Amino acid sequence: MTLQSLPAPRALTAVSVDGTPIHVEVYGPEGAPAVVLSHGWTCSIAFWAEQIRSLAADHRVIAYDQRGHGRSPAPAATGGAGYSTTALADDLEAVLAATLGPGERAVLAGHSMGGMTMMAAAGRPGFRAHAAAVLLCSTGPSRLTSEATVVPLGPGGLRTRLTKAVLGAKAPLGPVNAVSKKILKYATMGPGSAPGRVEACARIVHACPRGARYGWSQVLAGLDLEQGLRELRLPVAVLVGTADRLTPSVHARAMAEALPHCTGLVQLAGMGHMTPVEAPEAVTAQIRELTLTYLGVKENEEAGA
Repeated sequence: MTLQSLPAPRALTAVSVDGTPIHVEVYGPEGAPAVVLSHGWTCSIAFWAEQIRSLAADHRVIAYDQRGHGRSPAPAATGGAGYSTTALADDLEAVLAATLGPGERAVLAGHSMGGMTMMAAAGRPGFRAHAAAVLLCSTGPSRLTSEATVVPLGPGGLRTRLTKAVLGAKAPLGPVNAVSKKILKYATMGPGSAPGRVEACARIVHACPRGARYGWSQVLAGLDLEQGLRELRLPVAVLVGTADRLTPSVHARAMAEALPHCTGLVQLAGMGHMTPVEAPEAVTAQIRELTLTYLGVKENEEAGA
């Protein structure tokens, strides 16, 4: 799972409110309907490789590295200002302003922390001006550590505390090897995940700098975007894997009920948290359905393959 087989992207830098540069890559033909992809915690643009490969045939696909991930540097401010849901929203608005023309609308897809980014930005003028529809993929607005089932205990205070400790660990992840891949697969992917996809996810996650991994883990531990979820007053599709241990289906069902305009809830049997990698065709199909419905994009034979 790489981007090497694709034409070289048009790379640019969007500068966020606090001066943090955000690395952006644009694929596909100029003037084509736009899709914006926002990845999750410890990931990068490469996480969307399969979606970019498919969609770039007839869409302008805009993908960016969240601050501290990939080619976007960690923020200069390491406290609350540098890592916060406000910063996530600031960065997304900067990307939209740098890549979309006045009045141009796009379908936005966010995985995990990328979906949380959409919720954080829901009330922002720049978001509302450019977002035609949203896909919330394997994500949740709050109670992340209390609902996660990574620690094999029943719900309660002990499981929540252990989950916070595991996800917020400062220790380096170490090399990608058989043991680390087994751990990552258990925590983030479905039991039937193909070895090549586990390998791809492991290499992306292990490449995330330790400081950014820890900084964002603290934000996620205290996350509360319930109000932002309710402010997503545009068409929103929700997707989750039934074997997701990080953001279980309880989040997806609650979001579908709380959203003012939920277009549907898709539950992928046996899939874990890394749905864009585990089930790339299903995730891409959801994005295509949104572009077809809300941007008027017709599917072609190559896109449907």
